[in-house]
Parts: sequence; C-alpha cells; structure tokens
Amino acid sequence: MFDSKAFLANCPEHPGVYRMIGAEDEVLYVGKAKNLRKRVSSYFRRTLSSPRIGMMVQQVVRVDITVTRSESEALLLENNLIKELAPKYNILFRDDKSYPWIVLTNDGYPRIGFHRGSFAKGARYFGPFPSASAVRESVQLLQKIFLLRTCENTVFANRSRPCLLHQIKRCSGPCVGLIGEDAYAADVRLASMFLDGKHSEVISRLTEKMERAAGVLAFEHAAAYRDQIRTLQKVLSRQYVESAKEEDVDILAAVSQGGLICVNLAMVRGGRHLGDRPQFAANAVGVSAEDALLAFVDQHYREHAAPLRILVNVEIGTDLQDALDDAVGHRVALTRPRLATERAWMDMAVQNAELAVAARVKDRSRSEERLEALQHALGLIDVPSRIECFDISHTMGEATVASCVVFADKGMKKSEYRRYNIHDVTAGDDYAAMRQVLTRRYEKVAAGEGTCPDLVLIDGGKGQVGVAREVLVEVGLEHVPMIGVAKGEERKPGLEDLIFPDGRAPIHLKPDDPALHLIQEIRDEAHRFAIGGHRARRAKTRATSRLEDIPGIGPTRRKRLLAEFGGMQGVKAATIEDLCRVDGISVALAEQIHRLLH
Repeated sequence: MFDSKAFLANCPEHPGVYRMIGAEDEVLYVGKAKNLRKRVSSYFRRTLSSPRIGMMVQQVVRVDITVTRSESEALLLENNLIKELAPKYNILFRDDKSYPWIVLTNDGYPRIGFHRGSFAKGARYFGPFPSASAVRESVQLLQKIFLLRTCENTVFANRSRPCLLHQIKRCSGPCVGLIGEDAYAADVRLASMFLDGKHSEVISRLTEKMERAAGVLAFEHAAAYRDQIRTLQKVLSRQYVESAKEEDVDILAAVSQGGLICVNLAMVRGGRHLGDRPQFAANAVGVSAEDALLAFVDQHYREHAAPLRILVNVEIGTDLQDALDDAVGHRVALTRPRLATERAWMDMAVQNAELAVAARVKDRSRSEERLEALQHALGLIDVPSRIECFDISHTMGEATVASCVVFADKGMKKSEYRRYNIHDVTAGDDYAAMRQVLTRRYEKVAAGEGTCPDLVLIDGGKGQVGVAREVLVEVGLEHVPMIGVAKGEERKPGLEDLIFPDGRAPIHLKPDDPALHLIQEIRDEAHRFAIGGHRARRAKTRATSRLEDIPGIGPTRRKRLLAEFGGMQGVKAATIEDLCRVDGISVALAEQIHRLLH
C-alpha cells in the first residue's frame, strides 16, 4: 500500500506535474497542479469525486512529481506526458487525421486547393475545417465565383491550351495568359476576403466593379460581375444555418449515452455552418459529460486555433473557462446558446453527437456478435480481441510488398497497419515472402517490442499456412492461433476455405455467417493495403529506373526533368529541343535520352 502521509509530508507546495504509478511500474494517471501538495492530497481523502478515481487510487504504489517554474509550464509538460504515455485513467481524445485547410499558394498566379499537414512559408491557409468534404465544397464554390486555378504547378507550367475547367467556366485560364496577373490577383483578394467571412464586403466590391463597367459601356464585363454577384448571393442564401453577423464560432456538444462519451465539434466560419466532427473519449468509464468536455477543450485547443466565441451545452464552471484560457493563451468567450440561431446550431450538434453514439454502439454490438461467432467457428478458448492479417502483392514478382493489418478494439486499427518491402527472395516466391514478413513482424513481438495477437490470419492456402506455422514455432509463438483464408472456387466471395495449421480438415462457413463476414472484411483490407503499397513501389521503380539507367542522368538531373515535364510521361513525350531547355541537359544528352526512351 502507498504511504500517502509520508509522501505528502515531503511534497512541495510548488506548481508541477504528478504521475500516479501502478504495481507494474505503469503510469496510471498524469495531472498538473498549481500546488502539488494540495492537489495530490485530494486523492487520498475518504470521499473521492468518483468511483473511477477511487479505483485508480487503490492501484497506486508510487507518485512521481516534477516541479516546474510556473503553472503554464506544468500545463505544457502534462500535455506532452499524456501524449507520450497515454495513461490508463486520463481521458483521451484521439484523432488519427489532422484537420483539413484551404490553401492559397504564394505563386505569381496563386493556386487554391485542399491542404492537410504542415504549413509552407508564404502561403495563406484558411480553416481548419471539420471534414474534407467541407473543404472541397468550399473550393468548388470559390472556383465557381472567382475562377481560381486548382492545378499543380507542374501542370500549370506545361499547358499549351486551356483545360476543361476553363471551358465550363471554373477557371479564368491563367496558364495560357487569358487573364493578366493583376486581374487574377484582384480575384485572389476577393476570395481571401470571402474565406475570412467578409461576404458583404465582397458583394459590395463586385457591385462597384459592375457599376463602373456599365458606366463605361463595358456591358460584357458588367454582366460577368452581375453573374458573380448572383451566384454568390444564391450560394449564401442556401448555405446551412447562417448568422447575419458573419462570425466565427465553435459549438461543443458533449453527450454521454450507452457507456460512451462523444464530444461533437461543429464549426461556423464567417457565419456559415461548415459541418461537424464527433470525437469519442478513451479511458472515460464513469466520466461525466462535463469532465469529458473539460479534457477535450484542454487537448484540442492546444493544437488548434480557437475562434473568438465557443458555445457549449454544459454548465460553465471556472475549471472549464480556466482550461480554455490556458490552452489558448488568452481569454475566449465561453457561453451557453442564447439566440435562436445559436440554439439551432446546438440542437444540430447534440443531435449529431447522439447519432454518432448510436452508430458506435451498433457497430460495437455487431463486432461483438462477429467475434463470438468467430470464436465458435474456430473453436478458440477466448474471444479474440486482436487479429492480425497478412497478404503479399506483386506483379510477376516485381516490387513485392507484404501488408499487415490489425483488427483491435472491435474495429480496424489503421494506425497500426504496416507495409514491408520484400527483398532478397526469388521473384514470385510467395512462400519466401511470407516467411520474411512474418519473421520480421514476430521476432520483435517475441522480444517484447510489440503486442501479441490473439489470432493470425494468412491470406493463402496450405503452403502459406505451413510456412507461417514454421515461423511462429521458430520465434516461440506457437501458442498463437492461426488460420489461412484460401480463395474458393472461381475466387468468389463466400466460398473461402479456412485452413488450419495442425492438419485438421479445412472448414467452409456459410455465406451468411457473421464469422465469415469478419474474416472477409479483415482479409480484404489486408489485400487492399498490400496492393496500394505494391502499386506505389512499382510506380516509383518504373518512373525512376528508366532515367537512372541513362548514363549522365543522376538524381539532380532526373528531378529537374520530372519537375519540368510533370512526370515520366511528359519526359517521354518531350522532343529533343524540349529536353535541351532543362538546366544541365546538353544536346548530346537530350538525344541520348530521347533515343533510349523510344
């Protein structure tokens, strides 16, 4: 038992971070404190805030502390430790994908497009948006109104005539000089204002341009501006629930149902409702919706910019407001919905959160049914909670890639998928490829570096299963259940045979068996993931090897050629004169490239 009195007697009254440690030296909980002694002592009182905290305290054998110079430093350290350690009793919101943005590049004729990831210097970014579909809809809207280009620079630099987008009036054709740089820049400025939410100002400027054009009898230009204004007003009038203030607001709806907690984030930018994104809390058994929202605010707004106002569906206490202010770095207006529009936004957010919870509960029950059916069909002692599946993909032995996909926590665990490039085996030898990938995967697991699965699926027949069995025995994991999934007659789904490594006769499940549906889903995902890796590796090999095989073409010249002509097809289609225009390519070298590629 942990001697809390002895620990607290020497615990400093300074800001810092504390870590609750369990019997197996695992971190149970990470927290921050303005006063470490007062905060840690609150866990060892007779009355605790929840049964969940009481269960955690019973497992504590040690408390580690780190003193910081300020409470702000403690907040940052706590956030880093939670991300790194993922403690069992901390409420965690995991989001596998970063939020998407709209980008306006810093080129002479800026490109508008979809962006996800790190920011490039000089470009302008608008967002974040709750979903990729919201970004694409906005980009299409901006194309329709302002006729900005969306093509990549390699395509833009090598066009000789307008593309289809210009023909359907979605682009002004800057690639072939149909619009001047100054006029295009004016359209970019209007698009930027629109993305900043200044819709009324955009309409006013377009109206001024229309009137000036009409004043000098340039009626075609005036009609074009009129059409832009009509399109913009029409789009704005049909866009979702609106705010006349053209404001930026986040709506946070926390819902707890069926043992699940969902925090739904809806975004309003420039008065336009852009949709929402439901996120589920992990490690949240016995947690209230208020506590989950507090954890979400603390985690989300450290990574993403906050608007000037945030609406929530829970009572606002000092803890929630302080957590938000600490995460953002300045005061943010946190309120309950009051106006009719705000209540409509919140009703939508709550309804979508409830629907997301209902869908998640349904998926869980379906997964449980399929896992129990799989246990029964294979005669397993326990219901498998983690399943790993392997597949091999190649084209006549070229660019062989193996995939490993993971089914865990009653769903596909994409963050744990892995691809393996297969080397040093005879081309087309699937047995050797399977041996290599399984050895590379399970040598580490046997050494304690990874999680051991409860079931291994092999996409293949008796031969592949025999090789897999040998590998598991060699690495000391022969106790792990394994089956092979052999394609049936004419490779039709529903006719698969399940091959056992111990010599038992293969079994054939009914086409409507839930266990077979689960096996098919995991097998198909492994197949898709392997094919994707193989095609990427094959394309890279084919795109680079033909140039690299040409004497005098090193990495730098190859990169210049591919960039100049937009890829290998462009290089192949180029004339000798075109090739000579690339830096470092002489006439003799251009002739050699042209000859060898044809």
